[in-house]
Amino acid sequence: MLFVTDAGINIAPDLKQKVEIIKNAVSVARALGVPTPKVAVLAAVETVNPNMPNTLDAAALAKMGQRGQIHDCIIDGPLAMDNAINLEAARHKHITSEVAGDADILLVPDIEAGNILVKTLIFLNKARSCGVITGARVPLIVTSRAESSEAKYYSILLALAMLGQSDPERRGLS
Repeated sequence: MLFVTDAGINIAPDLKQKVEIIKNAVSVARALGVPTPKVAVLAAVETVNPNMPNTLDAAALAKMGQRGQIHDCIIDGPLAMDNAINLEAARHKHITSEVAGDADILLVPDIEAGNILVKTLIFLNKARSCGVITGARVPLIVTSRAESSEAKYYSILLALAMLGQSDPERRGLS
């Protein structure tokens, strides 16, 4: 499984919003049995560049993870897409990281990157997909009009799995 954040809601999240996006993505991964997901904070390059704000956010998020400000996951960034998901690419670029080459969650920098990435995976690579919106009382299912019936079905199952992991108050049972 590969989790991709926000292909359809947050247009250009700031650092604070990215923290919340990570927390939400971690809750989804944990609901599906990934106890300590590895989060790759994506950017165009894997080095911090003051002229590229997403690399600064990525470095800050990685440091926040190291200091325990973001729990239940391992965060690294900035990472380019190749070294986030391919260990050989990470080795070739001399990146030593628990996340590089083995990411569970890809935190995209903005809605455009996320939307393009998800649709590329679905339509060019025939990836099976599903999605939910998190952060509300219950997971919300909002699929693309072009989604297959299978993806819509999987999205319902994902929402149910997340409800099964939440506390009774969040499920509206108290």
